Amino acid sequence: MQQQSAQTRWERRTQRPLLALAVAFAVAYAVPIVDSSAGQDLTVVCTVVEWVVWGAFAVDYLIRLTLTPRRKEFVRTHWLDLCAVVLPVLQPLRLLRLVSTLMLVGRRARMAPQIRLTTYVVGSVVGLLMFGSLAVLSVERESPNGNIRTLGDAVWWSFTTMTTVGYGDHAPTTGLGWMIAVGLMLSGIALLGVVTANIAAWFISRFEKDDVEERRQTEAIASLAEEVRLLRAEVARLAADREEQRS
Repeated sequence: MQQQSAQTRWERRTQRPLLALAVAFAVAYAVPIVDSSAGQDLTVVCTVVEWVVWGAFAVDYLIRLTLTPRRKEFVRTHWLDLCAVVLPVLQPLRLLRLVSTLMLVGRRARMAPQIRLTTYVVGSVVGLLMFGSLAVLSVERESPNGNIRTLGDAVWWSFTTMTTVGYGDHAPTTGLGWMIAVGLMLSGIALLGVVTANIAAWFISRFEKDDVEERRQTEAIASLAEEVRLLRAEVARLAADREEQRS
């Protein structure tokens, strides 16, 4: 029980630092793609930052695994975290480090009770839109038959893909580009479902709250009417008693 408490304390204390590292990863990932004229030194620095951030999440997973008393159950219930940690080691590609970091950030964000669902969904949409745009731009910009050449093209393509609109004016032509497109499509459908369900739940809760308030007011009015009736009856009784005393 004490080890579980230690795990919980660790997760709460490392929540914000890991999110800050995720932001650093986003910047390091974006700079070489947006600035195609970046020098070799800057590219190396950004790559090192990416690996450091991934390493921090990997260490975080190992520490949480050490602190939990039921390690087999932890590995079974956190298999996505394990895949995200092992994936870049098996095949160290920039895209795999991107996917791994997104998975780890998402899993750790869901563990934080202070982060509301709406904030998480909005952050997921922005993150997927940004990383999807950068990822497809990095693999499609040099493609001979590609038509996604600028960041604006990539953002427009990501937006239309995530919303499942798919105008077709921009489309990936490489294998990695198709994989990114599939991921954005599935993510867009899932996030739209979450947003729709969240909005519906908000309306239902408001209707229920209004209904409860209306019932409370009705009960208060009924109670007040009963008190007035009893008061009138008491006044009538007192008046009758006075008439009897006078007579």
